[in-house]
Amino acid sequence: MTASTLATATSVDSCALTVLQSDQITVVVDATRGVPRVLYWGPRLDAGTDDLAYLATLAVSQGGSDALQGAGPPALLPEQWTGWAGTPGLEGHRDGSHFAHRFEPGGHTVTETGGAQVLTVHGVDETAGLALTSTLELFDSGVLRVNAAITNSDDESSYTVDGLRLALPVPVEAQEIIDFIGRHLRERTPQRHPFVIGTHLREGRRGRTGSDAATVLVAGTPGVGFGSGEAWAVHTAWSGNHATYAELALTGAKVIGGGEVLLPGEVVLAPGQQYRSPWLYASYGAGLDAVGGAFHAYLRSRPHHPASPRPVVLNTWEAVYFDQDTATLSELARVAARVGVERFVVDDGWFISRRDDTAGLGDWRVDAEVWPDGLGPLVSTVRELGMDFGLWFEPEMVNGDSILAREHPDWIMAPGERLPVTGRSQHVLNLTIPEAYTYILESISTLVTEYGIDYIKWDHNRDLTEAGTRASSRAAVHGQTRAVYALMDELRRRHPALEIESCSSGGGRVDLEVLERTDRVWASDCIDPLERQQIQRWTGLLLPPELVGAHIGSPRAHTTHRTHDLAFRAATALFGHLGIEWDLRTATEAELDEVAAWVELYKTERGLIHSGTAVHADYPDPAYWAHGYVAPDKSRALYSFVAMATMVASQPGRIRLPGLDPDARYRIEPIQLSASALVRRPAGPPAWWSEPTVLSGRVLATAGLQGPVLYPEQALLFRLVREQDA
Repeated sequence: MTASTLATATSVDSCALTVLQSDQITVVVDATRGVPRVLYWGPRLDAGTDDLAYLATLAVSQGGSDALQGAGPPALLPEQWTGWAGTPGLEGHRDGSHFAHRFEPGGHTVTETGGAQVLTVHGVDETAGLALTSTLELFDSGVLRVNAAITNSDDESSYTVDGLRLALPVPVEAQEIIDFIGRHLRERTPQRHPFVIGTHLREGRRGRTGSDAATVLVAGTPGVGFGSGEAWAVHTAWSGNHATYAELALTGAKVIGGGEVLLPGEVVLAPGQQYRSPWLYASYGAGLDAVGGAFHAYLRSRPHHPASPRPVVLNTWEAVYFDQDTATLSELARVAARVGVERFVVDDGWFISRRDDTAGLGDWRVDAEVWPDGLGPLVSTVRELGMDFGLWFEPEMVNGDSILAREHPDWIMAPGERLPVTGRSQHVLNLTIPEAYTYILESISTLVTEYGIDYIKWDHNRDLTEAGTRASSRAAVHGQTRAVYALMDELRRRHPALEIESCSSGGGRVDLEVLERTDRVWASDCIDPLERQQIQRWTGLLLPPELVGAHIGSPRAHTTHRTHDLAFRAATALFGHLGIEWDLRTATEAELDEVAAWVELYKTERGLIHSGTAVHADYPDPAYWAHGYVAPDKSRALYSFVAMATMVASQPGRIRLPGLDPDARYRIEPIQLSASALVRRPAGPPAWWSEPTVLSGRVLATAGLQGPVLYPEQALLFRLVREQDA
């Protein structure tokens, strides 16, 4: 992106169009009104004057037998005065009056900031006493993000905001919707359905992002795949109540959008106050890999994106649960160091009265009965072994059986005197109360300073139900979400080297706003590799692998009771931010040697995995998956063939490998650590596995590579190395 392509404003039939353009994407906006209208969002156009003259006509509706005069395509905040009868962009009022809004133009600007072209559009409704600022930012990656801010410009009365939602248009070719459903232990399961007339609404009213969040909502051409078709996608970046939706009007207008779901009375603007919507992120691509690739490129371009190699983690949860003490965890740390672990994280169970999950939350002090000398001896052992030290917190929660709850029952979120039902024996701590916020901030900050904590696993294990401030009986989910962000921000300000992991009953807090202040997410509490293959596959539509925690579990998965070979468990965890969650004290010497070999492979390949382009083969049999990462310069690649189940056919045939340089020649390097996946047949494995093989990127992408026959629930890995780089 260069200054010359920053923005082009062309007056055509009194309509000035603003063009934002990256190397791949063009966004054409009518910014002459109080609310901008996106007339085109898709592949780069390089539009000339005549082309823009045509695009200007898209702002004019052909009407219909029952159409209102002056109707046109929906704006970024769809407005009822234009005749839009679908989901409104702004809903609000002044004690029941001034419910209707019409924003007149207040000017617009185009600037370039931090690798993004930024269009800011101002609108004014003097009758309603409101000012609106809409922002559209197009990044070099091709990711577009938009938000809006509403200001009460009236001098006397307050204004209640009931909703502020943003919408982006998609073309008629977008005939299919893909989004995600999920639950604890099975997050991000895709669902597809036709894009039909009406509204497909995915609301999250759990007070957190949620395991069942849409995560990414895609409007695609029929049958859109990883490498085929076209896809327009949005993500609502908010960790509280939120909505993401797709809507098709009877006029034929199609939009996808989202925003925060506000509870009654949560946002009441006094004169001069402002409410800003969450960011709505959008990505267009020729296939799902291109959509995800743009999100990955955007995230990797952020100044605060994790830059150091992602360390191998050992988390103690499934290793010992609440059975913690200095001797036990010191022994585990020594075995962890033996296999190459670089970060040792003590999970739930270290603080006062925490012998199970029924007591202690909120009392963030080391339990002297379990740790008579504090955590210091364990921390010293961990550091002497060359590892970072991490600690688990659940800052937003409190057990009824805790000192904190007994001393400050008014700090529990509730609709009034009556308490909500508990979840995991806990309530939500109201961080909108300044004293509660300060108590949690100082409790955590003191421990970070005392022990030099490098890493916090930040958990959140229940929904916010009837979440209000007891003293006022007012809803407080919006304020709680803002307070959590502020708490994380202040901890990062005080401790700049501190890293934070976002966990919420596993993968229940995966969104781009929490990732503005955290360094990875925990994708799921389920580390069964068969389940994790799907969870990680679809989490990757939004997040690059370095932001997704993926652990090697014990031979028998604690959450499903399936048993898997170490090779499958490790090959699955390899394609993320690798960790171990297994009591290695019980492992055999042979198992420890194998774990060490996989850890060494991760350390060798993490630079590729955590910078490469994610690619997936569109293979027709859902029992057989192929995916990998290709280096930015296409000099190397790491692929995995995965047998999710037994196939209908006796052998998979040829599998195309996307993402390579078609004119380069690649040497195939089998990774023998995964060889146990191969079915032993008289004819042997494919020739490329056992014999030196060099093929062109074009052949690998078109003719394909002979897929090996694998045992079910196994994965086979191999590298491709460009010949001149060998």
